[in-house]
Amino acid sequence: MINGMAMDEGNTEEIPLRDSMIRLGQLLKLADLVEDGVEAAELIKNGLVKVNGEIDERRGRQLHNGDTVTVNGRTVRISAPAAD
Repeated sequence: MINGMAMDEGNTEEIPLRDSMIRLGQLLKLADLVEDGVEAAELIKNGLVKVNGEIDERRGRQLHNGDTVTVNGRTVRISAPAAD
């Protein structure tokens, strides 16, 4: 357990959500992958963020349960309740 987040064998951090969806820019801040929204926007705009293994340049990209996000060598996986 690191910073209250469970880790699996692949060093992927699980990020639990209360809602069924979070936007990419918000997740980067929640998971402490960036300091602020400006840094999140720059990383995303410069193609340095991968969602499910693919570069994604949409800060507003909706992420759901099971999606993974990788930035700066760190990967997090969304753990969210099912959508209503």
